[in-house]
Amino acid sequence: MSTAKLYTPQVLALATSLSGHPWDENLPLKGGARSKSCGSTITLALGTDDAGLVDRIGLKSQACAIGQAAAAIFAGAAIGRSGKEICEAGDEIQAWLAGNGERPDWPGLEAIEVARDYPGRHGAIMLAWQAARELLSSD
Repeated sequence: MSTAKLYTPQVLALATSLSGHPWDENLPLKGGARSKSCGSTITLALGTDDAGLVDRIGLKSQACAIGQAAAAIFAGAAIGRSGKEICEAGDEIQAWLAGNGERPDWPGLEAIEVARDYPGRHGAIMLAWQAARELLSSD
């Protein structure tokens, strides 16, 4: 199956939009994740407000355009969410990628929906949610 249909202009635009979430050493929560299937990595830094909601995000990504687009989708909707919400969304996205259920209610996922047909990309898609789970698991 050709990967050409994966790399749409929308996916490429999302991937380049990661520059809007630059790495910030001053953010208090830092961690990362690595895809076992493709070797893609993400390093995530988060800040939270007094209520424990994500209020700042910084990212460094070494992933394919699909992984980078997924990280941008994560970053675009994670602000204002609790760790619990992010973890639940990650579980729903993982199930959706596996073919179980409808597309979760996380803004932007439609841009990478075609990647469901490419299991080798699923690990890269999940990187930001996995890293966030590690950072916010005490919520």
